Amino acid sequence: MLADQPIEKTPPPKEQWFTTTHWSVVLAAAGQSGSPESAAALERLCRTYWYPLYAYVRRQGHGHHDAQDSIQEFFARFLEKNYLGAVGREKGKFRSFLLAALNHFLGDERDRENAAKRGGGKIPISLDEENAESLYLLDQGSAAPPELVFEQRWAITVLEQGFSRLRDEFVVAGKADYFEQLKSFLTEGANAGDYARAGARLQMTGGAVAVAVHRLRQRYGELVRAEVANTVASPDEIEDEMRHLFAVLNKSFV
Repeated sequence: MLADQPIEKTPPPKEQWFTTTHWSVVLAAAGQSGSPESAAALERLCRTYWYPLYAYVRRQGHGHHDAQDSIQEFFARFLEKNYLGAVGREKGKFRSFLLAALNHFLGDERDRENAAKRGGGKIPISLDEENAESLYLLDQGSAAPPELVFEQRWAITVLEQGFSRLRDEFVVAGKADYFEQLKSFLTEGANAGDYARAGARLQMTGGAVAVAVHRLRQRYGELVRAEVANTVASPDEIEDEMRHLFAVLNKSFV
């Protein structure tokens, strides 16, 4: 009954899917004139991970609108200028490079004083600014320093991207309702009674639901790893980055 579920896909070997990941594509073009593929890869990375930068700037004491303007101007310069010209393979992780580039931008007072608001009227990346501020207000209860806020929001974004890709697999397979019944098991503990209740809704046995949940979690883990691979320069960095991801999520400040 579960043989056609998208969660049972066999992922390609790590080396195979890593060759098409975004940060490695960008780094391969660093110092050159660039290519449409590397430009699109860089823009997608920036579009996906811009909110951690926004939260970082807000935590540094910048107001809502100033943070919006700073991030928009930063991306305008980041995508239009040759910021990658001096980047080597040793630069490693995208999150580290992005934060270093932002700090350089924020520290350049002359550029900040001459900056046109919101990227000179041109929006290089469509940012959901209202949602960003709502998310940031939810984070305000934490006393975490700006650097940890950035890393925690990056980690949460990676998990959300993996979750979105998992859901899309079920939607494409015509099993959206199935996913909706099981998705809570990705983050919540469960016992035999929980599986039995879900099984009654899905016309499955509790044991079959338990197996399905195991496969669901396994597939989710694969997709999160694939998302992490998009942000590192070498397959050798993936496991270290996974450990770092969960380490920063487990840090708490009150």
